[in-house]
Amino acid sequence: MRQTNVVTNTATVARRAALLAVIWWLLTDGATASWLIGLPSVVFAAVVSTALIPQSTFVWHELVRFVPFFLVRSLKGGIDVAWRALHPSMPIAPVLFEYTLRISPGLPRVLVANTVNLLPGTLSTELTRDRLKVHVLDRRHDFGAEVAAVEHSVARLFGERLINASGDPGS
Repeated sequence: MRQTNVVTNTATVARRAALLAVIWWLLTDGATASWLIGLPSVVFAAVVSTALIPQSTFVWHELVRFVPFFLVRSLKGGIDVAWRALHPSMPIAPVLFEYTLRISPGLPRVLVANTVNLLPGTLSTELTRDRLKVHVLDRRHDFGAEVAAVEHSVARLFGERLINASGDPGS
């Protein structure tokens, strides 16, 4: 059992190091002199990220659905906040909303919390064990459905099935 964990962790470190090396190479325009700092940084970041962020299943083809979902909501969020800021009466009715998360802990929950920040008039304020607190600019909108849509989209990205409030597997 221990042997399997070491092999799995080594493979995870290697994959993350390869990804981070590509990012480093892109950020430095491929400058070979940068690797004096880059190589130790990449190795350190790969090892630490493996220790801090558990390996998750990632469904790469779901990016085709997630990226447009993300971009559309981000654009709508920016337009909504700009409209409210420029409107003479600043139409806001703020509220702090708690959403019960159904997605697994770790990276999927963090991605949900960060994506919610881009919804129209929302800001994630606290992520606890199974709850996400969200500050909303206008309580009159159905932001619960929007947060649920984000959670569902992120769940597909990680190949997960969400658990309904009744405990039954959902979509």
